[in-house]
Amino acid sequence: MAAQEVSSPERREVFSSRMAFLLAAIGSAVGLGNIWRFPYVAYESGGGAFLVPYLLALLTAGIPLLFLDYALGHRYRGAAPLAFRRIKSWAEPVGWIQTGICFFITIYYAAIIAWAALYTVKSLNKAWGEVPQDYFFKSFLRMDDSQTFSTSIVPQIAVALAIVWIVAILVLAMGVDSGIGRASKIFMPILTVLFLIVVIAALFLPGAGTGLDALFTPRWEALKDPSIWVAAYGQIFFSLSVGFGIMLTYSSYLKPRTNLTGTGLVTGFANSSFELLAGIGVFAALGFMANQQNVAVDEVVSSGIGLAFIAFPTIINNMPMGAIFGTLFFGSLTIAGFTSLFSLLEVVVSGVKDKLNLERKTAAIGVGVAMALLSLALFSTTSGLVTLDIMDKFTNNVGIVAIALISIVVIDWILRRIDELALHLNAVSSFKVGTIWRICVVNVTTIVLGYTLLQELISLIKEPYGGYSHTQVLLYGWGVLAVVVLGSFMISVMPWKGNQPLQGPPGSDFGVDPNSLELSVERPQKYVPDNGDAVPATKEA
Repeated sequence: MAAQEVSSPERREVFSSRMAFLLAAIGSAVGLGNIWRFPYVAYESGGGAFLVPYLLALLTAGIPLLFLDYALGHRYRGAAPLAFRRIKSWAEPVGWIQTGICFFITIYYAAIIAWAALYTVKSLNKAWGEVPQDYFFKSFLRMDDSQTFSTSIVPQIAVALAIVWIVAILVLAMGVDSGIGRASKIFMPILTVLFLIVVIAALFLPGAGTGLDALFTPRWEALKDPSIWVAAYGQIFFSLSVGFGIMLTYSSYLKPRTNLTGTGLVTGFANSSFELLAGIGVFAALGFMANQQNVAVDEVVSSGIGLAFIAFPTIINNMPMGAIFGTLFFGSLTIAGFTSLFSLLEVVVSGVKDKLNLERKTAAIGVGVAMALLSLALFSTTSGLVTLDIMDKFTNNVGIVAIALISIVVIDWILRRIDELALHLNAVSSFKVGTIWRICVVNVTTIVLGYTLLQELISLIKEPYGGYSHTQVLLYGWGVLAVVVLGSFMISVMPWKGNQPLQGPPGSDFGVDPNSLELSVERPQKYVPDNGDAVPATKEA
C-alpha cells in the first residue's frame, strides 16, 4: 500500500551520529545510583562474590532488555505510548504508565541534582561545618518530617531547583541532537575526567586499601542466599534505565540502519564499568574515614543520600585538599544527575509531543514548566525530603519493576512479538540474537521481576515504609502509583492529534502507511498491514 502524506509539524528527529546516541544512552544509564547505590549493594551482598551474580544479571537481563527497548523504539519510531499503540491500539496505556513513572522520577530527581549543585559550591569552604549530618537535615533542608505537605519554602533550594529545570528545559527545547546529543558530548567527557580524578585521589588516602579489601574480599557463602541474586538483578534493572521508556525513546531517534545490538553491548558494559569505578572510589574514601575514626569499615558504610551528603562531607573535612576533592565529587554527582535527568524528561516530552502532534519547543517548554512548578511545590519545602524518599521508593521499587514486567507480558506472552523484534534487531545489527535472547527476556527476567515485585509489595503492605505516617505513604507512595495507572488509561482514550505516520529522515527508506503502520527497515524484511496493526515480519523470497 502506498504511503499517504499526513501533515506533521516536523519529521522525527535523529541523532546525527552513533557516538552522540551512545554518549546520551550511557549518560542516561550513568546516574546517581551508580555512585551511591552500587558500592553499598555490592558490599552488603557478598563483596567480591557479588560480581558473579552481577555479571550474570547483566548478561541475562540487563543487555537483553536493552536490546528489547532498542528494538521497540527503532522499529516503531515513537516514544513509549506511540510505540505500544503501533504494536496494538489497546497496548497504549503500557507506554503511558512508563511515561508516568518517568514523570514522577523526574520531578524529584531534579531536587537531588539541585542539592548536589549547592554542595559543589559549599565544598569550597566546607559550609557544612564539623557535624555534616546536623547541617544537612537541620540547616540545609530544614527538614520537618511531621508535615505531610509543607508550605514553608527553603529559598536556596528553590533557586537551585529552578535553575536545574531551566537548564533541562533549554536542552530539550534545542532538540534531540542539538540539545541532548550536544550536551552529552560535553557532559560525559567532563564527568569521566572529574570522576577519575576523584577515584585516583581517594586511592592515595590513608586506609584506602582497607576500604577496598572490605568491598572486594569475596564472601562466597553469600551466593547461597537468593536475595543476593535478586539484589544483583535489581541493581542492573535500576542502573541501565531499561523497561520504563528511556532507552525505547532514545532509540526511536536512531537512523534507519544502526547497529542496535553492538550499541547496546557498549552501553551495558560502559555503565557497569562506571559502577565498578564508583565502587573503588567510594570504598577507598570510606576506608580513609574508618581509618581516621579508628573503627571498622562496616561502621561507616552507607548508601544513597546519607553517603553523598553526610559521609562524604565528613571525609572531606578530614582529608588533605578536601575542598578541591569535595568540589570534584559533588560536581561529578551534579553532571551525572543532569545526563540522567535529560533522558527522564525526554520520555515525558516525547510522549506528549507525539500524542498532541506538537513541535519540540512547544512540548519541551509546556511540559517542562508544568513539571518544574510541581517539583518546586513539593521539593523546595521543609517536607521535601520525606516526599522524595517515599516517592523514590514506590516509583523505583514498585513502579519500574511492575511496568517492566507488564511490558514483557504484553509484548510476548499476549501479542507474541518477540520473534518479530528479533528479526528487526538482526536486520540492522552485527551481533545476532536468537533463542537464548528470547529465553532471557521472556523467561529469566519475567521470573526475577515477578519475584522482586511480589517481595516488595509484601514488605510495603506489612507496615508503612520508613516509619512514615499512613497519610504520607498513602499520598506519595500508593497515591502516586494510582495516579500513574488511572492517568495512563484516561490519556489513552483521548484522540491523537493528526494521524502521524512513521517518519525517517530525508532520503531514508522508511515506507509507512498511516493506517497500516507498515514499516520497511531492511530489504529482507516485509511487514504486512493487518487492520491497523503491524504484524510479524515474513521473509521475502
